[in-house]
Amino acid sequence: MTEQATITTTVNLLQDNIQVSAYLAEPKESGSYPGVVVLQEIFGVNVHIREVTERIAKLGYVAIAPALFQRIAPGFETGYTPEDIETGRSYAMQTQASELLSDIELAIDYLKNLPQVKKDGFGCIGFCFGGHVAYLAATLPDIKATASFYGAGITTRTPGGGAPTLTRTKEIPGTLYAFFGTEDTSIPAEQVDEIAAELEKYKIPHRVFRYDGADHGFFCDLRASYNPKAAADAWEQVKQLFGQLN
Repeated sequence: MTEQATITTTVNLLQDNIQVSAYLAEPKESGSYPGVVVLQEIFGVNVHIREVTERIAKLGYVAIAPALFQRIAPGFETGYTPEDIETGRSYAMQTQASELLSDIELAIDYLKNLPQVKKDGFGCIGFCFGGHVAYLAATLPDIKATASFYGAGITTRTPGGGAPTLTRTKEIPGTLYAFFGTEDTSIPAEQVDEIAAELEKYKIPHRVFRYDGADHGFFCDLRASYNPKAAADAWEQVKQLFGQLN
C-alpha cells in the first residue's frame, strides 16, 4: 500500500462552554475518506500519539486525536519517566466516562462536518488509558471498528466510578479488536479471558490478540517496553480492521 502525503493541524472542538483541543491528520490528496478517532495514553496527545495519528492518515483516513485531559490539564503532554507516569495517572483518575464519551462524540461530529470524510461509520483506536476509553467508545453508534490496546481496568472499573466498563459490552454495535501482552502485569491473563468471554457471550465481532513476551506499552517505540515484533503484527491487524470502513 502506497502511503499518502498528509496535512496536520491542531483544531479546537467547541461544545457549549467546553473547548477541546485535537490533533488532526488527513491525506493531502482530495477524496472521500473514513474517519478514525485516536485516543491517548495517560501522557496526553504527545509525540507518540501524534505520530500514530499521522500513520493512520497516511493509510487513507482522516484521523483526529482529542485531548482527553482538556478539562483537567489543558495542553498537557509529557514523556515516560516515573514522575510523568504518576502525573498522567492522577489526571486519568479524575476523568468521567460520560465526559470522555462526550468528547469523542464531539470529535466524530467535527469529522462529519468535513466534506472529505465519509459519514457512514468511524474507527477508533486507543492505547493504555485510551485503550480502556476505546472499549467505552466502541458502544457509540457511529463507531464501527475499534482497536483497544492494553486497556487496564476494563473488567474492574470505569472512569469516574460505576459498573465496570466490561458490563457495557452488549452495547457494542461494531467490531472490536483487543491487543494485550502476556507480560503486562497491569492486565492479568484472567482479565483478558473475561474480556474475550464477554465479547463471545454477546456475539460481538471481535479478535483478541495476546503477544508472548510483550509488556504494557509494547506498541510505543518511545517506551522501554517497545516490542517491535508485536507492534508490527498489531499494526497489520489494525490495518485489516480499519479496512472494513472503506
